[in-house]
Amino acid sequence: AAMAGFVRELERRSGPALRLEQRAAGGVGCVVWDAALVLAKFLETGACPLARRHVLELGAGTGAVGIMAATLGAKVTVTDLEELQELMMVNIENNKHLVTGSVRAKVLKWGEDVTEFQPPPDYILMADCIYYEESLEPLLKTLKDLTGPDTCVLCCYEQRTMGKNPEIERKYFELLQRDFEVEKIPLDRHDEEYRSEDIHILTIHRKRT
Repeated sequence: AAMAGFVRELERRSGPALRLEQRAAGGVGCVVWDAALVLAKFLETGACPLARRHVLELGAGTGAVGIMAATLGAKVTVTDLEELQELMMVNIENNKHLVTGSVRAKVLKWGEDVTEFQPPPDYILMADCIYYEESLEPLLKTLKDLTGPDTCVLCCYEQRTMGKNPEIERKYFELLQRDFEVEKIPLDRHDEEYRSEDIHILTIHRKRT
Protein backbone atom coordinates (compact mmCIF):
# COMPACT_ATOMS: atom_id res chain seq x y z
CA ALA A 1 0.00 0.00 0.00
CA ALA A 2 2.94 2.31 0.69
CA MET A 3 3.76 2.11 -3.02
CA ALA A 4 0.31 3.40 -3.97
CA GLY A 5 0.63 6.36 -6.25
CA PHE A 6 -1.53 8.47 -8.45
CA VAL A 7 -1.07 9.51 -12.05
CA ARG A 8 -0.49 13.10 -13.03
CA GLU A 9 -1.28 13.85 -16.65
CA LEU A 10 0.85 16.45 -18.35
CA GLU A 11 -0.76 17.79 -21.51
CA ARG A 12 1.45 18.17 -24.55
CA ARG A 13 1.03 20.63 -27.42
CA SER A 14 0.91 17.79 -29.91
CA GLY A 15 -0.16 14.25 -29.20
CA PRO A 16 -1.25 12.42 -26.06
CA ALA A 17 -0.41 13.66 -22.57
CA LEU A 18 2.48 12.29 -20.56
CA ARG A 19 1.28 10.02 -17.77
CA LEU A 20 3.45 10.42 -14.71
CA GLU A 21 3.16 8.17 -11.72
CA GLN A 22 3.78 9.77 -8.36
CA ARG A 23 4.12 8.10 -4.99
CA ALA A 24 1.94 8.93 -2.03
CA ALA A 25 4.68 7.88 0.38
CA GLY A 26 8.32 8.81 0.18
CA GLY A 27 10.42 11.93 -0.01
CA VAL A 28 10.30 15.07 -2.06
CA GLY A 29 11.35 13.27 -5.24
CA CYS A 30 8.06 11.39 -5.54
CA VAL A 31 5.80 14.18 -6.74
CA VAL A 32 5.69 16.27 -9.88
CA TRP A 33 6.44 19.75 -8.56
CA ASP A 34 5.10 22.88 -10.23
CA ALA A 35 8.60 23.95 -11.26
CA ALA A 36 8.96 20.66 -13.16
CA LEU A 37 5.71 21.33 -15.03
CA VAL A 38 6.78 24.88 -15.87
CA LEU A 39 10.17 23.71 -17.15
CA ALA A 40 8.70 20.79 -19.12
CA LYS A 41 6.22 23.10 -20.81
CA PHE A 42 8.94 25.68 -21.48
CA LEU A 43 10.89 23.02 -23.38
CA GLU A 44 7.87 22.57 -25.62
CA THR A 45 7.97 26.23 -26.67
CA GLY A 46 11.01 25.29 -28.76
CA ALA A 47 13.16 28.06 -27.27
CA CYS A 48 16.01 25.52 -26.94
CA PRO A 49 16.45 23.13 -29.86
CA LEU A 50 16.48 19.64 -28.35
CA ALA A 51 16.36 17.25 -31.30
CA ARG A 52 19.39 14.91 -31.24
CA ARG A 53 20.91 16.90 -28.37
CA HIS A 54 22.37 15.18 -25.31
CA VAL A 55 20.41 16.11 -22.22
CA LEU A 56 20.98 15.24 -18.58
CA GLU A 57 18.44 15.90 -15.84
CA LEU A 58 19.67 16.31 -12.26
CA GLY A 59 17.41 15.46 -9.32
CA ALA A 60 14.88 14.18 -11.83
CA GLY A 61 12.46 12.66 -9.29
CA THR A 62 9.57 11.40 -11.40
CA GLY A 63 11.53 12.12 -14.59
CA ALA A 64 8.82 14.48 -15.92
CA VAL A 65 11.13 17.11 -17.43
CA GLY A 66 13.59 14.66 -18.95
CA ILE A 67 10.84 12.53 -20.45
CA MET A 68 9.29 15.64 -22.01
CA ALA A 69 12.70 16.46 -23.53
CA ALA A 70 12.84 12.91 -24.94
CA THR A 71 9.44 13.40 -26.62
CA LEU A 72 11.03 16.42 -28.32
CA GLY A 73 13.79 14.29 -29.82
CA ALA A 74 16.55 14.64 -27.24
CA LYS A 75 18.85 11.83 -26.05
CA VAL A 76 18.13 12.01 -22.36
CA THR A 77 19.59 10.60 -19.17
CA VAL A 78 17.44 11.24 -16.11
CA THR A 79 19.38 10.98 -12.86
CA ASP A 80 18.54 10.83 -9.19
CA LEU A 81 19.27 8.77 -6.10
CA GLU A 82 19.02 4.98 -5.99
CA GLU A 83 15.63 5.02 -4.25
CA LEU A 84 14.00 6.94 -7.11
CA GLN A 85 15.22 4.72 -9.95
CA GLU A 86 12.18 2.46 -9.87
CA LEU A 87 9.76 5.41 -10.15
CA MET A 88 11.74 6.95 -13.02
CA MET A 89 11.83 3.61 -14.85
CA VAL A 90 8.06 3.14 -14.44
CA ASN A 91 7.48 6.58 -15.95
CA ILE A 92 9.92 5.97 -18.81
CA GLU A 93 8.12 2.70 -19.55
CA ASN A 94 4.66 4.34 -19.37
CA ASN A 95 5.61 7.06 -21.85
CA LYS A 96 8.06 5.29 -24.15
CA HIS A 97 5.58 5.25 -27.05
CA LEU A 98 5.73 9.08 -27.05
CA VAL A 99 9.53 9.31 -27.06
CA THR A 100 11.11 10.34 -30.35
CA GLY A 101 14.64 10.59 -28.93
CA SER A 102 15.77 8.24 -26.19
CA VAL A 103 15.64 8.19 -22.40
CA ARG A 104 17.34 6.13 -19.70
CA ALA A 105 17.56 6.40 -15.90
CA LYS A 106 20.84 6.41 -13.95
CA VAL A 107 21.97 6.92 -10.38
CA LEU A 108 23.85 10.15 -9.82
CA LYS A 109 24.62 11.36 -6.32
CA TRP A 110 25.64 15.02 -6.29
CA GLY A 111 29.27 15.63 -5.45
CA GLU A 112 30.39 12.17 -6.57
CA ASP A 113 32.26 11.02 -9.66
CA VAL A 114 30.59 11.89 -12.98
CA THR A 115 32.97 10.13 -15.39
CA GLU A 116 30.22 7.94 -16.81
CA PHE A 117 28.24 11.04 -17.81
CA GLN A 118 31.05 12.52 -19.90
CA PRO A 119 31.48 14.10 -22.42
CA PRO A 120 29.52 17.13 -21.18
CA PRO A 121 25.87 17.16 -22.31
CA ASP A 122 24.40 19.93 -24.48
CA TYR A 123 21.78 20.65 -21.83
CA ILE A 124 21.43 20.03 -18.12
CA LEU A 125 17.92 20.31 -16.71
CA MET A 126 17.14 21.06 -13.07
CA ALA A 127 13.71 21.65 -11.57
CA ASP A 128 13.39 22.62 -7.92
CA CYS A 129 16.82 21.38 -6.87
CA ILE A 130 17.69 24.13 -4.39
CA TYR A 131 16.17 23.53 -1.00
CA TYR A 132 18.70 21.70 1.17
CA GLU A 133 21.60 23.70 2.47
CA GLU A 134 23.75 20.55 2.77
CA SER A 135 23.30 19.76 -0.90
CA LEU A 136 24.36 23.15 -2.31
CA GLU A 137 28.11 22.44 -2.41
CA PRO A 138 27.74 18.90 -3.84
CA LEU A 139 25.24 20.18 -6.43
CA LEU A 140 27.60 22.96 -7.52
CA LYS A 141 30.51 20.52 -7.71
CA THR A 142 28.42 18.25 -9.94
CA LEU A 143 27.43 21.19 -12.14
CA LYS A 144 31.06 22.22 -12.54
CA ASP A 145 32.15 18.65 -13.27
CA LEU A 146 29.40 18.10 -15.85
CA THR A 147 29.37 21.37 -17.80
CA GLY A 148 31.53 22.06 -20.79
CA PRO A 149 32.00 25.50 -22.37
CA ASP A 150 28.90 24.95 -24.54
CA THR A 151 26.62 23.29 -21.99
CA CYS A 152 23.42 25.19 -21.28
CA VAL A 153 21.92 24.57 -17.84
CA LEU A 154 18.20 25.25 -17.52
CA CYS A 155 17.29 25.70 -13.87
CA CYS A 156 13.69 26.20 -12.83
CA TYR A 157 12.75 26.88 -9.25
CA GLU A 158 9.88 28.12 -7.19
CA GLN A 159 10.80 31.07 -5.03
CA ARG A 160 9.89 30.18 -1.47
CA THR A 161 9.65 32.77 1.25
CA MET A 162 9.25 30.40 4.19
CA GLY A 163 11.90 29.68 6.81
CA LYS A 164 15.45 29.29 5.57
CA ASN A 165 14.52 29.14 1.89
CA PRO A 166 15.44 32.74 0.95
CA GLU A 167 18.80 32.37 2.68
CA ILE A 168 19.56 29.06 0.95
CA GLU A 169 18.60 30.56 -2.42
CA ARG A 170 20.79 33.59 -1.86
CA LYS A 171 23.75 31.40 -0.88
CA TYR A 172 23.24 29.16 -3.89
CA PHE A 173 23.30 32.04 -6.37
CA GLU A 174 26.26 33.62 -4.65
CA LEU A 175 28.27 30.39 -4.99
CA LEU A 176 26.95 29.72 -8.49
CA GLN A 177 28.06 33.10 -9.81
CA ARG A 178 31.70 32.39 -9.01
CA ASP A 179 31.93 30.02 -11.95
CA PHE A 180 28.77 30.60 -13.95
CA GLU A 181 26.90 33.34 -15.80
CA VAL A 182 23.23 33.34 -14.83
CA GLU A 183 20.43 34.85 -16.89
CA LYS A 184 16.71 34.90 -16.20
CA ILE A 185 14.27 33.93 -18.96
CA PRO A 186 11.49 36.55 -18.99
CA LEU A 187 8.05 35.32 -17.95
CA ASP A 188 6.55 36.18 -21.34
CA ARG A 189 8.76 33.48 -22.90
CA HIS A 190 7.38 30.76 -20.60
CA ASP A 191 4.46 28.60 -21.73
CA GLU A 192 1.42 30.89 -21.74
CA GLU A 193 -0.57 28.61 -19.43
CA TYR A 194 2.10 26.95 -17.30
CA ARG A 195 3.74 29.98 -15.75
CA SER A 196 3.74 31.76 -12.44
CA GLU A 197 5.24 34.96 -11.04
CA ASP A 198 7.16 33.03 -8.39
CA ILE A 199 8.55 30.28 -10.62
CA HIS A 200 11.75 31.31 -12.37
CA ILE A 201 13.63 29.74 -15.26
CA LEU A 202 17.32 30.56 -15.54
CA THR A 203 19.93 29.75 -18.14
CA ILE A 204 23.33 29.04 -16.64
CA HIS A 205 26.61 28.85 -18.57
CA ARG A 206 30.22 28.35 -17.52
CA LYS A 207 32.12 31.63 -17.34
CA ARG A 208 34.66 31.90 -20.12
CA THR A 209 38.08 31.67 -18.53
